[in-house]
Amino acid sequence: MAGFSSVLRRTYLTLYNWTVFIGWQIFHGLVGLVRSPITATLPQISSRFFVAWGILWSFPEVRTHVLVSSLVISWSITEIIRYSFFGTKEALGSAPSWLLWLRYSTFMLLYPTGITSEVGLIFVALPYIKESEKYCIRMPNTWNFSFDYFYNAILVLGIYVPGSPHMYTYMLGQRKKALSKSKKE
Repeated sequence: MAGFSSVLRRTYLTLYNWTVFIGWQIFHGLVGLVRSPITATLPQISSRFFVAWGILWSFPEVRTHVLVSSLVISWSITEIIRYSFFGTKEALGSAPSWLLWLRYSTFMLLYPTGITSEVGLIFVALPYIKESEKYCIRMPNTWNFSFDYFYNAILVLGIYVPGSPHMYTYMLGQRKKALSKSKKE
């Protein structure tokens, strides 16, 4: 019996994890299941992927930095609120006003702390990136192509400069629409 429950558990977890992977918000936006524009979702997921894999997984020296705690707290609270809001809204047709308020208000604190943590961790990782030359491709090579992960990380930092205010302003607009719509109902 233990063998069957183990197979059942593994099958369920495999299906669940692949469903979550395939069902990331980018996919839902592409096929029109949600109204979230790709231009808002893609930068969020890309930055999280870059920080999680490209920094924290790739450079273990950075994992003990205090900014990891603020990053995990910011990301976690954001996701708990986001998915409980959308789950409740899908299941019941609407979400309670307090959950709507949390969904469209907590970002005002969590975006800045999350973004500051992301930028800070990339900055902290720069010396390790430069020293290790991990993910760098040097010429000459068969592809006649070079890539320097250190400069890529600096480019990513540069994208945060216009990207962060853009995303924050976008969320302020979403907040205004959502909260004013709820007052009319």
